[in-house]
Amino acid sequence: MTNKIITLVTGANRGMGLEIVKELAEADQTVLLGSRDLTKGQAAADKLVAAGLDVEAIQLDITDPESISRAVELVGKQYGKLDILINNAGASFDHFQDPSILKLDVIRREFDLNVFGTIDVTQQFIPLLKQSDSAKIINISSMMGSLTEALNPESSVYNASSMGYQATKSAVNMFTVQLAKEFQRKAIPITVNAIDPGLVATEFGGTSADSALEYGAQPVEVGVARTVELATAPKNDITATFSNTHGKVNW
Repeated sequence: MTNKIITLVTGANRGMGLEIVKELAEADQTVLLGSRDLTKGQAAADKLVAAGLDVEAIQLDITDPESISRAVELVGKQYGKLDILINNAGASFDHFQDPSILKLDVIRREFDLNVFGTIDVTQQFIPLLKQSDSAKIINISSMMGSLTEALNPESSVYNASSMGYQATKSAVNMFTVQLAKEFQRKAIPITVNAIDPGLVATEFGGTSADSALEYGAQPVEVGVARTVELATAPKNDITATFSNTHGKVNW
């Protein structure tokens, strides 16, 4: 079993996930770049490897239990453990649609990916996380899922209308809290935290990075800063929190 930190980032062949992979590899971690499309994932990983970084692409579709199982088997055989799991894969399909007319099939797609996929990949990797002396699970959530902010007229979330996506992030937040409490109760050395990256200039949601910048999105390096900070922190004593680059975020 290697002494290096082994990190898996889901949904990592582009955008914020790819930036997380790059920055953690630059911090001397071995980073597994999870990608639903292995060809795209391998192309992204090859560029980082060419720059001297320790990155390996693995096929991982978090909506496919068998794909997750194959990834768990691969990581187990090759590394014998997983130190950090970053649940970055996710999507929004219901931009600015009123909840009174939002189609159920759209909500189901979002829950399948953002919630059930996140839970499935986490549960399947827990045995390998337990092989680490001090493991971390970091769930990429969103302030959009905050009920407190949704009810605050002074919040940027107040006028948001993406109920399906927002509900999935609320669910991810509850999963974060309950899993963290379980591990604390059972004295399992795994921390679980949620991160709000904010509005980031990536292709997320069907927009281009350039157009997102025009709407005030922050550079991807800023969006991933809190995730990288948690993943590289020498101490692993923070759990059941929801935060961003500015500090605490309301649940």
